[in-house]
Amino acid sequence: MEKVVYAMASLRFISGLLEVLGGLTMLYFGTASKALQVNGLLALVGPFVLIAVTAFGVVGIADGVSVRRIILLIVGVACILFATRT
Repeated sequence: MEKVVYAMASLRFISGLLEVLGGLTMLYFGTASKALQVNGLLALVGPFVLIAVTAFGVVGIADGVSVRRIILLIVGVACILFATRT
C-alpha cells in the first residue's frame, strides 16, 4: 500500500475522531448555544480535511495522470467548496 494512502486515511480518521469528540462536547455542555459554537468549529475542519486529503491524493497520482485531469480534479474540488459556502 502506498504511503499516500496512509496519509489520506490518517487525516480522515483524525477528522472522524474530531467529529465524535465534538458530539460528546455538545452533550457535555447541554445547551443549544454551546452546541452551535462547537458545530461552527467543526465546520471549519471539514473543508480543510477535504482540501488536504485531495492534495495528498493528487500528489500520489501526479506521475500517472495527465495535467489536464489533475486540473479538472482541482476545479471539481473548488466547485464543491464554492457550492457549499454560506
